Amino acid sequence: MQDDKLKLEDFLNRSKVDDEGEYINNVAIIGAGVMGQGIAQTIAAAGIEVLLIEKDDLYLEKAKINLSESIDREIKRWAMTSSEKKSILSRIKWALSFETIKDYDIIIEAVDEDYELKKRIFQALDRIAKSDTILVSNTSTLSLTKIAEFTGRPGRIIGMHFLNPVPKIPLVELVKCVHTSNDTVEVVKTFAARIGKTPVEVYEYPGFVTTRAIVPLLNEAMYILMEGVATAKDIDTAMKLGYNFQNGPLEMADSMGLDEVLAWMETLWKTLGEPRYRACPVLRKLVREQKLGRKTGEGFYKYDENGKIILKSI
Repeated sequence: MQDDKLKLEDFLNRSKVDDEGEYINNVAIIGAGVMGQGIAQTIAAAGIEVLLIEKDDLYLEKAKINLSESIDREIKRWAMTSSEKKSILSRIKWALSFETIKDYDIIIEAVDEDYELKKRIFQALDRIAKSDTILVSNTSTLSLTKIAEFTGRPGRIIGMHFLNPVPKIPLVELVKCVHTSNDTVEVVKTFAARIGKTPVEVYEYPGFVTTRAIVPLLNEAMYILMEGVATAKDIDTAMKLGYNFQNGPLEMADSMGLDEVLAWMETLWKTLGEPRYRACPVLRKLVREQKLGRKTGEGFYKYDENGKIILKSI
């Protein structure tokens, strides 16, 4: 009888958690870069109100333009309609201050892969957000456990590692740190499904699953290019046709942002110390030259204003 009572309580508690995830009314996102824009678009398309926060007017206006132009490209490809664009943008608000996030149900941090920056942001969010707000990081390599320990709500800290382009990739890694509660996991799993993502639970470890697995492939392709074994185009063609990849590794790196890829490699090399994560000199050279891939118009390839490859870069 006691066991039956416990099972009933578990069921009721689980139902309550699922309801919380299902009826999250609003989400704030810190950082309106490529990832922040993609996350905002995805959440708004699911009918949820979004607040997107940037550090100054220049970055904020640039983000608004980039998001609008990105959706326009989808409209040109018949992947979206003008009415859908209007509906999505109507659900996105823009701000420059954290003070506006105090009533939001989930807050997602999507800034650069910088531990000190993320730590400061989480400390500030912890002070301002309501006590039951879940704080999420989009980090791909950094320790959530360390970040959580600088807040007063470690059980409500979790990672949601989205992949770029966010609106098109149906996966999100749910990263549990040492402190993440089961309730938090269940709420975020339900939320992820609501915005059209398949959640995969992973435990905190440098690179998790997707980053840790893809980085050595990208790095090796770069070394193959540097050693003159094949051109960038032929390397990508070989991998696409030989292994049924949608995009080759060098084109993939360009779309991720070469500065981001380098940051992942440096973190994995520093934390794991394994040679496969030591960044190829070609990647370092491109990042020094600010040839960061599709977002700057040049990386391993050159791109037109619509982000399409126009010719081989190196």
